[in-house]
Amino acid sequence: MQRRPRRNRKSESVRNLVEETSLSVKDLIFPLFLIEGSNKKVEVNSMPGIFRYSQDLMLREIESCMKLGITAFDVFPAYPESLKDSIASESYNPETFYLKTLREIKKQFPEVCLMSDVAMDPYSSDGHDGLVKSGKILNDETLEILGKMSLSQADAGVDILGPSDMMDGRVGYIRSLLDENGFTETSIMSYTAKYASAFYGPFRDALDSAPKFGDKKTYQMNPANSQEALIEAELDFEEGADFLMVKPALSYLDIIKLLSDNFPLPIAAYNVSGEYSMVKAAAAHGWLDSERAMLEILLSIKRSGAKIILSYFAKEFALLK
Repeated sequence: MQRRPRRNRKSESVRNLVEETSLSVKDLIFPLFLIEGSNKKVEVNSMPGIFRYSQDLMLREIESCMKLGITAFDVFPAYPESLKDSIASESYNPETFYLKTLREIKKQFPEVCLMSDVAMDPYSSDGHDGLVKSGKILNDETLEILGKMSLSQADAGVDILGPSDMMDGRVGYIRSLLDENGFTETSIMSYTAKYASAFYGPFRDALDSAPKFGDKKTYQMNPANSQEALIEAELDFEEGADFLMVKPALSYLDIIKLLSDNFPLPIAAYNVSGEYSMVKAAAAHGWLDSERAMLEILLSIKRSGAKIILSYFAKEFALLK
């Protein structure tokens, strides 16, 4: 035989020489969940090893992660029902605990890359990402609320805004508003291809943000569609996004590859809560090796074309290095 591919697999040192894809802690953003109060650390029941933190303990968690080499964090707030209303007004209240925590994070750790989530659902009494009127999600009316939210987060020191709402035109609206108000250096990582997925369940448990009626299929994408992702990506690219994100990751590796091949922007992928929880549940039953599964999953996402991976495995991965 002229070609024996096994020759390039014969030892670890040789395998390392020909390895095509490498994974680093620098590729990862660690999502964190914030709750009101102090000295609170509450495990998310459906996400073993993942916790909701009050501000004081979140600051400690960020410090410990930074010592492991994690420098990018995406903070999601869990609000009590008492602070929610139909117009998500708490999202742009300058005294709300979420914005105060973002400011404190940047004050204590100015070197971190801080990302935030732009959508109505954590603050909405309806649990939807957009404004609800007569049972419908209104697109253009939602943009004004998202704009107020974006300006408040940018003012709090956020480096990257993450519009996750999937409203048409929101990237351009937010970019213009940011620029008009002097936040020209605030980046936008658009949730470009966010699918109406079954894999978000544990995340909604963590934030108590499930929709109060219906589903999100009129604004999140149909899992059957791939060409539609190109339309969404082209719009976000033209409207000024700095990064394009695919969410979820594992069932949409082809979409990550599609966007990576067609757009010059960095592609991000969100290794979502359900993907994390599946591994942890199977490992708890002894059905698979959690560490090996984690590494294989993260590597597959990177191999498909993602430059950035948001993952609940981030700290666990960093502890291995």
